[in-house]
Amino acid sequence: MANKLIVSPSPHVQSSQSTASIMRDVVIALMPALVVSVVVFGLNVLFVTALSVAACVLFEYLIQKFVVKGACTICNWSAVVTGVLLAFNLPATIPWWIVVIGAFVAIAVAKMTFGGLGKNPFNPALVGRVFLLIAYPVQMTSFPTVENPALDALSGATPLAAVKFGTDAGQLPMTDLLLGNMPGSLGEVAAVALLVGFVYLLWRKVITWHIPVTVLGTMAVFAFVVALTRGGDAAQLWQFPLFHVLAGGAMLGAIFMATDYATSPMTTKGCVIFAVGIGLITMCIRLWGAYPEGMSFAILIMNACVPLINKYVKPQRFGVK
Repeated sequence: MANKLIVSPSPHVQSSQSTASIMRDVVIALMPALVVSVVVFGLNVLFVTALSVAACVLFEYLIQKFVVKGACTICNWSAVVTGVLLAFNLPATIPWWIVVIGAFVAIAVAKMTFGGLGKNPFNPALVGRVFLLIAYPVQMTSFPTVENPALDALSGATPLAAVKFGTDAGQLPMTDLLLGNMPGSLGEVAAVALLVGFVYLLWRKVITWHIPVTVLGTMAVFAFVVALTRGGDAAQLWQFPLFHVLAGGAMLGAIFMATDYATSPMTTKGCVIFAVGIGLITMCIRLWGAYPEGMSFAILIMNACVPLINKYVKPQRFGVK
């Protein structure tokens, strides 16, 4: 009799959803942010995104066909999601060849080296982004300027970089962070567009609220305590936390990257611990680290902790008192 047992890596979920449908929902949820990014930065956004997606799909296909020689999985949309997320972590003016290198690192190194979808311990798009940030720091931090009087002192600087170098967070209009009128990567321009995607993913039951809300809540509480210790006035006590939640890659990372099934814990309690760690590390890097943004590093560090979290945070077995 043929062996009908199927052995596969976690997570194991009984649902009518398929990998392809989940990945398509993620792509759909990212579309509002893509539209806003095009409005803010221009049509080059579409070129960067299309090139990133095409390169990710092509590298995955070539590796599966000529190296792994296994079943082709590019139709499950996972490479498309990696391509879009990688593009969302890049400036609109980045050279095309850097996009291709980032796609190669994301797919060939961070994903296929470990066996493909569901087996990678680190988020592929973030591995690609961090590699590019270390290898090409000038190109990765050269952002197209956006007309914003609050950022005149640092032409082309992101809000986080401006605050890092002395600008008061209260001088940056929160409406601009919400609606998209700030320099930054493609996925950092409009928090409200990312929140629309978050609501869509919740509605489709692709993700739960635990990781995003805990990450952003941890960041807000941390920023509030820091503002309190600095002796800020009442306005700063709410502006500083709100700024850190809305600025940079906080929304993008918390909603679309930290919630990756393969690289996040399998239990609700584990997800909360995982998310608190991301929030704390992000704020420590933002406030006292060399980089103005710490979300990517925080998620990758906590990705490495997921096996330990899964080992020590387990639900009680059925029948155990």
